[in-house]
Amino acid sequence: MVEDLARALSAAAQPRAIADAPDAEPLPQRAPDLVCPAGSLPALKAAVDEGADCVYLGLRDATNARNFAGLNFDETAIRTGIDYAHRRGRQILLALNTYPQARAPEAWFAALDQAAAWGVDAVILADPGLMQYAQSRHPGLRLHLSVQGSATHHDAINFYQAQFGIQRAVLPRVLSLTQVRQVIERTSVEIEVFGFGSLCVMVEGRCALSSYVTGESPNTHGVCSPAKAVRWQQTPKGLESRLNGVLIDRYADGEHAGYPTLCKGRFDVADEHDYYALEEPTSLNTLELLPELVKIGVRAIKIEGRQRSPAYVAQVTRVWREAIDHCMAQPHRYSPRTHWMAALNEVAEGQQHTLGAYHRPWK
Repeated sequence: MVEDLARALSAAAQPRAIADAPDAEPLPQRAPDLVCPAGSLPALKAAVDEGADCVYLGLRDATNARNFAGLNFDETAIRTGIDYAHRRGRQILLALNTYPQARAPEAWFAALDQAAAWGVDAVILADPGLMQYAQSRHPGLRLHLSVQGSATHHDAINFYQAQFGIQRAVLPRVLSLTQVRQVIERTSVEIEVFGFGSLCVMVEGRCALSSYVTGESPNTHGVCSPAKAVRWQQTPKGLESRLNGVLIDRYADGEHAGYPTLCKGRFDVADEHDYYALEEPTSLNTLELLPELVKIGVRAIKIEGRQRSPAYVAQVTRVWREAIDHCMAQPHRYSPRTHWMAALNEVAEGQQHTLGAYHRPWK
């Protein structure tokens, strides 16, 4: 068994010929898919109407890493959404991106069976057991490796391809642009990257912070900072946000208050008070990197925000559709337009944006 695994790893680690052949003709440049979020049927329709190529969504249960109360899809809504998208030539991707628990894994297997029956265009998976189940039971079902799978290296991605037949991998938001290019050069798996939206702590699939404070993790229960654990309280010191009794942040009068997540709280360190834990609330925005993303062969650009409103989805999709079309038509004259950046800053977390890990000027 050990020898079999070693042979599989060795085979998966071999770069694909298309990336290695020095005399191969360069592939024709094509526009990356614009992959947009939907936490409701109105959001799905907004994404499609504004030009998304693909819409990703989840079910109303723990199979979905964005299992917020009042959001997501039941069978009627997802069937309606699939029909709406397919009639307009767009695709629906179903995120089954949490990890089944040993005591009750049935919901995840049932969701895969339903996905195949509904005719979704792909399922986004993190758990290898679910990939094996999908491959054996539904061999025609397209598989995407979720960002929750935390695959940051071509060896890992090629292993998932060799073992489970994945056709696309979503990279965690921890790689520089150079590292993304190096991954693309060494795999034939399509690569999808995040282009806009709220940042995670950039170790997707390994979050233990919510579990520590609330007993529930986005990796297993499908929610970060469950609403039932969130409390707001006005105090003489300011508006306080708490998660299961733990003070996350305190806001002065008129200060923008974000949804309380432990990784984005402010902490006292010595005599200073700031976002010392992991990151401050600000959104990823890679519009200025778009020509480079296209040039290195990124196959899809993902917009974060299944917990956001249909208005957010419409506004962000509209900007990115226009930007991608402009970049493909005039790549050498492309630059982010002022009104694009203004529109995105309106819906950015903290009304601020960053290039995140993609840009590392010190390297």
